[in-house]
Amino acid sequence: MLRRSGEPLVFGEAFVNDLRDEANEAFAHFTDRLNGNTMFITKHTLGSLFDCEAHYLAPDEFEWTPARAKGQVSHRAIQLLINWRGEPVPSDLVDDAVARLINEERGLGMWLESIGPADEADLRAQACDLVTKFMECFPPLDPRSRPVTESSTQWPVDGPILLRGRSDLTIGRPVGRESRKLIVDLKSGRVVARHREDLRFYALVETLSRQVPPRLLASFYLDAAQAVTEDVTEGLLRSALRRTLDGINALIELQVEDRPATKSPGASCRWCPLASTCAEGQAYLSADDDPNR
Repeated sequence: MLRRSGEPLVFGEAFVNDLRDEANEAFAHFTDRLNGNTMFITKHTLGSLFDCEAHYLAPDEFEWTPARAKGQVSHRAIQLLINWRGEPVPSDLVDDAVARLINEERGLGMWLESIGPADEADLRAQACDLVTKFMECFPPLDPRSRPVTESSTQWPVDGPILLRGRSDLTIGRPVGRESRKLIVDLKSGRVVARHREDLRFYALVETLSRQVPPRLLASFYLDAAQAVTEDVTEGLLRSALRRTLDGINALIELQVEDRPATKSPGASCRWCPLASTCAEGQAYLSADDDPNR
């Protein structure tokens, strides 16, 4: 499903230039409204904003737990796996990943250094599970396919508004103007529409920065051992740009121009710090929990 097939995929240079021109023109307009502020736009920024503006602007009460840390730990372990010589076992990869994160002395690393034996065992179990599933689903990747983990992409090179992406796994590289790169996001749990939007954002940033779009996007669900894929098209990239520009416009309205935030009740109400005082959120949660609904 993830292999290349059919005719070579080539996006016209004029299309890519037009996409970049539209983005540059919009960024110039937005810069005039920023009043000297800067913005870093990621998939998380856009996803959280479009889920619910009020939730997005709420004070961040995030705290690390084993369930929240398992993704980053397993991703770092998979990063080691891709470049490991030999056949490591998942628990060794997870232990090395934890040690490296602790050495970085940042938020997650500081938490990892302070956790007790029970949380450490819980985290290792969950991360080992994900790494094991990855090893079962993906055969050893041929180095000639240029597999890269946690690959960062940014556009433009500098300015008050920067788009930033970090994909879990990329495979392949463009050859001339032929699109051959596959971008993979590793997921646990169920399929969520936002996952597809995240990958479209990655494809947009890749196109704006590298000037050659990827060929295919894949959310790979480790629990189900199945990929949900989407071909990259001109329409997909134009839609991703429009969504990104709409998000930047909304952020400027909210953070610079003081527009009141809208409320959009949904699944995120379950972990929103405003839920206890939000009438819309309470109504959504009550209806969602109603067995007769």
